[in-house]
Amino acid sequence: MDEIPQKIKQWIKDGKDPRSAHWQGALEAMLNIFKSYLEPGRLIPVQPLDEKDLSVFIAVMEIVNLSPNLLAAFLPPAIAEKVTPPESAEELQRIEPGKPSYKILIFRRGKDERILCAEISEHAEKPGVDLFQSGALLGTYNFDNQQDCFSQLNKVIRAHIWEKEKWGQEDYKRYTINWFEKVIDLHKGTVLVEKDFSFFHSPTLIKSNKIDVIFILILEIIKKRLNDPDDPLKNHVVKIHATVDVDVKKVQLNDLAEKVVLELLMVMKDCDVIKFDDFTDRETEQFSRESAATIQKSVKYMREWTVEGGRV
Repeated sequence: MDEIPQKIKQWIKDGKDPRSAHWQGALEAMLNIFKSYLEPGRLIPVQPLDEKDLSVFIAVMEIVNLSPNLLAAFLPPAIAEKVTPPESAEELQRIEPGKPSYKILIFRRGKDERILCAEISEHAEKPGVDLFQSGALLGTYNFDNQQDCFSQLNKVIRAHIWEKEKWGQEDYKRYTINWFEKVIDLHKGTVLVEKDFSFFHSPTLIKSNKIDVIFILILEIIKKRLNDPDDPLKNHVVKIHATVDVDVKKVQLNDLAEKVVLELLMVMKDCDVIKFDDFTDRETEQFSRESAATIQKSVKYMREWTVEGGRV
């Protein structure tokens, strides 16, 4: 028997309200449909967005701060309008039929599975958040308008759906990478981040220092891009590897690596996430040394990318 219908039956057998049990089951089923497109710790649109939908997504992307293993989906009107709670559950009705709905679904996996459904449309009568666990409605947050919803949304996420388990090194790494990718995409240093969980802001999390973590983060971004089939960097590397002349190939890889490293450093500077003026003389020397070393490590990754079957 399918897992979700079985869960719904068990929840109702355990005495949970059938309305909330069926609604949670429907939300989980929706996430399962798009699961292959989602990336842990990131809010992902479930389909390409037009200009209007993109503006809503960008606004919420800046303020939604997720722990590294949460699955989160952004549903534009074309999808969200089809995702409606049971008619009998009046407390879950947030927007009139026919009006453009924008929903966010966030799923916490593991021992204490929990799902969050947020209606964030400016057209909603009751923009807000509903939280479910084991078929029960755990809590509801109602707001007067979209602006109020946005201002409180991350507090609700942080309080009620962040993972409780102890984080490992890979969790800190993923959380930090996801934060910096949003900084890159939005070109803003105002992207929300929990500094105690980011190795960039708290280098001791990975037993490092404030200069080294700059370049550790840059190298992680480069490696991730090389493994993304849709990233332009990967395509550039493929073209360079097609070059027959070994010396030309070497120069091109070095130039590309230098360009990428400097571009990422410039993002950090422009978005004011690095305080270059605060560097001591010793840190400035270390920065220069690590910049050169990172370019060479990047060249190595780009060279090995093809040698090792497309992964670094």
